[in-house]
Amino acid sequence: MNLDDVLEELGELGRFQITTYLLICLPVLFSGGNSLSYVFTAGSPDYRCQIPDCENKVNPKYEEPWLQIAIPNMYKTNTSYKAAMCTRFKHVGNGCEVENFQTDTEERCQDLVFDDERTIVQEYDIVCPENRYKLSLVGNSHFFGILVGSFTFGVLSDKYGRKYMFILSIFIMSLAGVSHVMATSYYGFMAVAFFHAVGTAGVYPLGFVIGVELVGRKKRELTGVVLNFFYAIGEALLGVIAWYTKNWMWTQLFISGPCFVFILYVCIIPESVRWLISQKKLREAKDVIEKAARINKVSISKEMNDCFKEQPRGEDDNGKVDLMWPAMKQMLKTRVLVIRLIIVFFLWAANAFIYYGLSLNSTSMVGSKYLNYILGCLIEIPGYMISWLAISKIGRKKSIIICLFACSINCAISVFVTTELTWLILTLFLIGKLSITASFGIVYVYTSELFPTVIRGASIASASTIARLGAFLAPFVPLLGLYVTYLPMLLFSAIAVIAAGLAFKLPETLNKQLPETVEDAINI
Repeated sequence: MNLDDVLEELGELGRFQITTYLLICLPVLFSGGNSLSYVFTAGSPDYRCQIPDCENKVNPKYEEPWLQIAIPNMYKTNTSYKAAMCTRFKHVGNGCEVENFQTDTEERCQDLVFDDERTIVQEYDIVCPENRYKLSLVGNSHFFGILVGSFTFGVLSDKYGRKYMFILSIFIMSLAGVSHVMATSYYGFMAVAFFHAVGTAGVYPLGFVIGVELVGRKKRELTGVVLNFFYAIGEALLGVIAWYTKNWMWTQLFISGPCFVFILYVCIIPESVRWLISQKKLREAKDVIEKAARINKVSISKEMNDCFKEQPRGEDDNGKVDLMWPAMKQMLKTRVLVIRLIIVFFLWAANAFIYYGLSLNSTSMVGSKYLNYILGCLIEIPGYMISWLAISKIGRKKSIIICLFACSINCAISVFVTTELTWLILTLFLIGKLSITASFGIVYVYTSELFPTVIRGASIASASTIARLGAFLAPFVPLLGLYVTYLPMLLFSAIAVIAAGLAFKLPETLNKQLPETVEDAINI
């Protein structure tokens, strides 16, 4: 009797598993918000030049009826208006009439008027377009921390267990998260953002692993999908908090501070039974199974008891090591698999670049930045549902091609929509975000089925690393919009259509056995 049989007898998704799983979902929810908190803490509020002759010097307001005669239009169009950040029309005389401004001459200003949102822009004086790159670098620091954290906690969880690394990652996420407000300089903030991302990077994947290893084989897909729902809701929760507080310090404290309570999980949630068995800790594994049986009100059979009297028969870890490197060498000498690996790498990088790029760009679109962001997060829920249904109905290859083309088309169409049609721009953005979310969900499954068992883990790990490089570039995308407003969406469209075209070269894996050897992978 293997562990899947034990879980089936125990109840694949009984009261014990449901309770534990929901407890795991709560910190994952907060990790969703923490994973994108820099979007608002290091975001750019609206600000403009102060015009002393036209406004209250003590308590100036960002929105004023005379702005268009005093300050240039950032959009450079006649259809909509947004005040430029750091330039104004040359002021002559002492009045605030049309004749007091030379609209053919622009000049820099020193004093600025901000809207009611406060971010690190005011905190560390990161104003005007020439300093905008500093905000993008915060995103780069974040994604570098994600890269380091994903690798570190992945390795440590195999050695020290899922449970303790899960709780450690939550602690680091919480501590570094609240430490943002104590940073006294821009570079101090960057350093804290890095460690915050390191901790955040461990929460979702370890929660995913614990959840998947907790239930039977028939419930694994369900647990993965539900966990994604909580993650998306957590991302949206960040937008709600930022909208309510409009102050980066309170936003960071509200999304990170409550996570300290999850440290109590050290006394509540169990260690992964699969990990305990892999480490030959059979007594501890049996204790977890007995506790689960009591809560699920199931009697432990003699056959189940016998499973924990001696080391269960399983895969030989040393054998894996011995087989992996020869298989890797053989694959790299095989043209068809090398091309396949390159295409898969590009798919991961493209998906990450577009996914995070759209998330960041949502706050730069016309309309409410908070509403755009929240809707962009919540649309991920049907996106994950679509990916779950599509891969089993129409196949992996067709699904990912359709999703990428859909994303490309919607991003491209949005380029030609005037800024007055806010509802249409938002609709196209949401369809694009839904499509790339579904594509991202599919690529995880697809990659695991394209490569042989002995190097499957290495292939997914390598592809995930490449995806981080794509995500690393995403924070720079909003900068392009400062010069050409439609350029970000055009770039997303181009990358998506290239990725879709390359996916045509991949084989379909629906209803095919997982390849065990390099030869099996070649013959898919």
